[in-house]
Amino acid sequence: MAALVSLLLRPRAGILTSCQTPAVLVSTRFASKKSGGSSKNLGGKSPGRRYGFKKQDVSTGDSVHAGNILATQRQLRWHPGAHVGIGTNNTLYALEDGTVRFTKEVYVPRPRSPEARNVIPKLPKGAVLYKSFINIVPTKQENNFKLVDMV
Repeated sequence: MAALVSLLLRPRAGILTSCQTPAVLVSTRFASKKSGGSSKNLGGKSPGRRYGFKKQDVSTGDSVHAGNILATQRQLRWHPGAHVGIGTNNTLYALEDGTVRFTKEVYVPRPRSPEARNVIPKLPKGAVLYKSFINIVPTKQENNFKLVDMV
């Protein structure tokens, strides 16, 4: 009979031990909650990158400071012009304080370049290629330096 009782109580949290004396129930406590493991794949929740120009030339041009980001791009859509630097991920930034100007210039590729081999034969006769440049027109510096005036 003790063996039958031990088979019935086996899946429970207690352990039944049989002795010559009446059955003694020795209980052991198990965890009541599952342990929460740590997860290390926390990325992927950031929003996508917003490419495009951040400062633009509407009519008078945005005034920018040195180091301001002018445009972010995946490929070279806009090229760096005067007083504009380019980062490793093709980000254009201002090198000096001033106003933003967009210009387009005629582009004539080198004779054996990939553009000359792949792009020009597909263009209609007489078509012209242009490149867009972002330039900074520096602001005039006012004479506020006392040491320069003293010399």
